[in-house]
Amino acid sequence: MHPATAEQLADTVTAALAEKAKRVTVAFGEVTVVVAASDYPAAALILRDAKGCQFEQLIDLCGLDYSEYADGRYDGRRFCVATHLLSISLNQRVRLKVFCDDDDFPVVASLNDVWNAANWFEREAFDLFGIIFEGHNDLRRILTDYGFIGHPFRKDFPTTGYVEMRYDPEQKRVIYQPVTIEPREITPRVIREDNYGGLQ
Repeated sequence: MHPATAEQLADTVTAALAEKAKRVTVAFGEVTVVVAASDYPAAALILRDAKGCQFEQLIDLCGLDYSEYADGRYDGRRFCVATHLLSISLNQRVRLKVFCDDDDFPVVASLNDVWNAANWFEREAFDLFGIIFEGHNDLRRILTDYGFIGHPFRKDFPTTGYVEMRYDPEQKRVIYQPVTIEPREITPRVIREDNYGGLQ
């Protein structure tokens, strides 16, 4: 049995989700489904269990920050969670996206009870983007250090961070202090010498 084409899968997913599907698109041979935050857990269960979908495995989940998308011309919600699902039995994939309702305090439901593989992925999205996964039983940072301030994958997070860490030989311990890196313009060196390196 051959896997469904992207268009056939989009039709199957649209029928299964019915009114829960806000948008179903096909681009570059991939199906993307957008659902409302209130429908996110129910849509995940349907995609896992419905005939023709059967997405048994969550293979990736990541946060997205749309604040600088389309050079500022984007006017939708800022934070999004994109979940990539795989049906091993039907050899098909789908991307499930949900936008957080509140840009200042982004919250969506956890999918850890639907696919336990969501556990560390949700912790990563929480750590790097500050997205809260309601119902997650161990939501804590996973990549940044204890006491880290902010969420480094947000578009408004400074590239140098807020604090730096160094070992202080006098105190004989690691200390944190405000960043001491001076912003500077980095431009490539322009060589204007004739015959540089033997070139003619």
